[in-house]
Amino acid sequence: MTQVEKLYDAIVKGDRDTAVAVTGEALGRSADPQILIDEAMIPAMGEVGRRFENDEYFVPELLLSARAMKAALELINPKLRASGAAAKGRVVLGTVKGDLHDIGKNLVSAMLEGAGFEVTDLGTDVAPEQFAEAVAEHDADLLGLSALLTVTMPSMRATIEALEKAGLRDRVKVLVGGAPLSDAYADEIAADAYADNANSAVRAAQQLMES
Repeated sequence: MTQVEKLYDAIVKGDRDTAVAVTGEALGRSADPQILIDEAMIPAMGEVGRRFENDEYFVPELLLSARAMKAALELINPKLRASGAAAKGRVVLGTVKGDLHDIGKNLVSAMLEGAGFEVTDLGTDVAPEQFAEAVAEHDADLLGLSALLTVTMPSMRATIEALEKAGLRDRVKVLVGGAPLSDAYADEIAADAYADNANSAVRAAQQLMES
């Protein structure tokens, strides 16, 4: 197996140690970090997402694969920055005010990084004004909002209103996700897209960047 194939296999299997070892060895041999991302990591997470959507993988497997990919990315990202490679887009994301759930948000963060996005994760219980400030500070192309509790969903609307008040709404796309949400709710609060899992969130982010 080539190093690209080994890295792909390690990520699909959720084997963090092998993913790190293979990545380190490849970079030590002057492998192109972008090739590792484009030919190993992105296809691997695409396969993981396919298995998840087909009920072949479940959240534990998804988490293991995301952890393996994120660990490999920690070695790759400094090389990318040094080479001046451009990210596919800048993303700010977090769980909205009043909500402390982060598993889904963490998965989305890891998978977006694996897909080549520059991600700033604000964590949980993030106020609307904090989101707006981060969008401005990081010149974000995309804002990802997560909520797992029905009672915290109104914070998504408040965050979009905060973007409008700050004069930022026209320059950033808003992607929302979480168990109680739907396409209809995304439309109701004037979000740009809704995703029901981490894999679809990556696809939606890619589509929003092209629109």
